[in-house]
Amino acid sequence: MRTTTILAYLLLSALLTACSGVDIEPSNVDQFAAGNYKYYKWRTAPLPTNSTSSDPFYAIDPVMRREVDAGLQARGYILDTARAQFSVDYLYAIGMREGAQSEQASNISPVPSVTPNRRVDQASVDNAIALGGVKETSNILLQFNDMDSNAQVWQVLMTKIVENANRVDTSRLDENLTKSLERALKTLPQATVAGTPGD
Repeated sequence: MRTTTILAYLLLSALLTACSGVDIEPSNVDQFAAGNYKYYKWRTAPLPTNSTSSDPFYAIDPVMRREVDAGLQARGYILDTARAQFSVDYLYAIGMREGAQSEQASNISPVPSVTPNRRVDQASVDNAIALGGVKETSNILLQFNDMDSNAQVWQVLMTKIVENANRVDTSRLDENLTKSLERALKTLPQATVAGTPGD
């Protein structure tokens, strides 16, 4: 009984993590870990915070910088423009994703016919309507580039289906982005202990 309870809790926590609504795809961390990095800088200057633009990019920028800085510093990396060994940058873009393919689509034929015992219930019809078709996505690609070679050494792609494209809720955006970045940066190694001369 105890094993069943533990397995149920593990399954529930994995399911809740998977259903967070944000798809996170980090690249392999080996190339980044091999660089023995300690110092970083942002590749671009921050956007102005006094902008009256309704573009979500202006709401995303300060949150991205705050959370990435906090995540990197928690792992021992130091924000130092003069001694930076890698640069941090991100791209924000709206995309489109095809909806889910219906499981019952394999028996649909353009030729009129009768299929006995097909049993399509209303829940299946509602799910097909909700999940079918093209969905708008909000995508953020966070990338780290080596300062000497300018080559990308690590990246993570975060994708979320946009529920209401006409309304940007900045409080939810802040909360969702904070949680997503925390999950995205988990794969990064700790900074090297032995730094460059002059530490």
